[in-house]
Amino acid sequence: MIYQDCDFYIQKEPHDLPWVKIFTQTPYKELSDMPDSAYNELWLLVREVEKALRQYYAPDKINIASFANMLPRVHIHVIARFKDDAFFPNSVWGEPLRQANLELAPFEEFGKNLNKAVTMHRLNLKKDRK
Repeated sequence: MIYQDCDFYIQKEPHDLPWVKIFTQTPYKELSDMPDSAYNELWLLVREVEKALRQYYAPDKINIASFANMLPRVHIHVIARFKDDAFFPNSVWGEPLRQANLELAPFEEFGKNLNKAVTMHRLNLKKDRK
């Protein structure tokens, strides 16, 4: 677990790429099931995660996805992509195109940095609501 509060939690996806999933604590089936406030907060959180991935890993591209076919509840995948990763430019859910040899900074440190950034973001958001 990278981050957790009463509304959301963030987990690492077990993969060679820097990849996190953002979940709502409430198990909404579809984005349109969410109240506007939770929906807006989710996308602000996605943006914070994207910014953190870009700053830490300097990827060539960020992919953001929400399929939820296998796990029918709202969750967003945020994935750092590199031109020389095994799947690029195709989807990470497809067949690899090549053997990749990415030398990336450790995810553990990124996870700690992300926790701090999201914690500050969420605290500031709560202050702004008051």
